[in-house]
Amino acid sequence: MLVKPEYEQTPGPATRVVVPNPHGALQALIPLLYPQPVWEPGIHPTVVIGRGAVWEDPIRIGAHVVLGEGVRIGRNARIDAGCVIGDGVVIGDDAQLFPQVVCYPGTVIGHRVMLHAGVRLGSDGFGYITGTPGEMHRKIPHVGCCRIGDDVEIGANTTVDRGSVDDTVIGDGTKIDNLVQVGHNVRIGARCLIMAQVGIAGSTRIEDDCIIAGQVGLAGHFTVGRAARIAAQAGVWGEVPPGASISGYPARDHREQLRAAAAIKRLVRMVDDVEALVHRSLAREDTDEPAP
Repeated sequence: MLVKPEYEQTPGPATRVVVPNPHGALQALIPLLYPQPVWEPGIHPTVVIGRGAVWEDPIRIGAHVVLGEGVRIGRNARIDAGCVIGDGVVIGDDAQLFPQVVCYPGTVIGHRVMLHAGVRLGSDGFGYITGTPGEMHRKIPHVGCCRIGDDVEIGANTTVDRGSVDDTVIGDGTKIDNLVQVGHNVRIGARCLIMAQVGIAGSTRIEDDCIIAGQVGLAGHFTVGRAARIAAQAGVWGEVPPGASISGYPARDHREQLRAAAAIKRLVRMVDDVEALVHRSLAREDTDEPAP
């Protein structure tokens, strides 16, 4: 058991390893106890390779992978079974794509990127021109790119739309959890943490070092300032200042939201007291009891 010095004498397991930073020590220890299997390079015979697709050895490409025309893949890349890599896609060195990842044409992926199963990059954004009632919606063509920076990790079944005219960009070192939707023209800065089921509407700007907790919804066309913190299930409709911590629906300063929640609890008790007074007053009227 890894513990900080202040927990050395507390009740618990007899065997303890006292370290200043247990999480940091665990990060170094796990690879020693559970070493990753060594992967073997090779290209499965079922791979479909488009004209002009190139890669640098060593590389591993699994069963039933499709490489479009003009694809470029860096060295030490690992592409698992069933991935579809569209025309002109660029994948950097040491990238790892788990099964069933789809990269639409023109997607650019940096070095040391990890894409978990079912990630979809570069699909069209949700953009339509609406007319009068009864008129069909007209689709807006999306011709921008989807660009993923270096050292990015994207969780299973997350989707990142391509830009309409501009690009959709995920900055270096950003980590995105499962089941996140990133809309067209969104720009996410470096080293952000975005948890599961976040929905980011089109043209949102998220600056560096932000943390966005699970099930947050961002309405789009505004900026989340650098190092802002957005609590779980917040609904964000407008600008978020740099360094702010916000929560609630609609989202506001986190301390203000806590005060509002506490006030609602007090308000419930006040309503109960008022109702009790009304009931007593009605009871006195029924018995013709004089008021005190």
